[in-house]
Amino acid sequence: MAMPSGLRKVALTAHVASSVGWLGSVTAFLALAIGGLTGEDAQRVRGAYLAMEVTGWYVIVPLAFASLLTGLVQSLGTPWGLLRHYWVLAKLALTVVATFLLLLHMQVVDHVADTAARTSLSGSDLDGMRVQLVLDAAAAVVVLLANTALSIYKPRGITRYGWRVQQTQRASRADGVSVDTAAAAQA
Repeated sequence: MAMPSGLRKVALTAHVASSVGWLGSVTAFLALAIGGLTGEDAQRVRGAYLAMEVTGWYVIVPLAFASLLTGLVQSLGTPWGLLRHYWVLAKLALTVVATFLLLLHMQVVDHVADTAARTSLSGSDLDGMRVQLVLDAAAAVVVLLANTALSIYKPRGITRYGWRVQQTQRASRADGVSVDTAAAAQA
């Protein structure tokens, strides 16, 4: 079922804004993580980790869920469909996994931020977790850039379901039945 043009543009705008916002906020988070790991000034290090916690919970997590939700709306309301093209499935899988890992990652962020709030982190305090924050954020940037590339390049390849839908649409056109009628019959 295709969305009306105006609604489709609103949904696309919401999806692009939330996805780009997610990428940008994760990039800022990465900068804070690097600053927290390499910083010499205890106050700046503390501030970086406290800012990461706020940014994570109030910006990154909501944008991740908004991107996931708006992506589902986009796929279900456009001809691309949710299950028709491999690139759409790849984006969905990457987004679901990234969102799940983000929620796990936020536990580490909470622990480091809580420690930073109570003490002055020295160079070796929570070293493994602080390095993990940098590596996780860098990996998230790579995944989000991959999703962006998939959206732009839309690699060829349709799923078996997509192929069947395509064949049904072609047969319907050949029989003189409208595509909308054939799609309604499949639903």
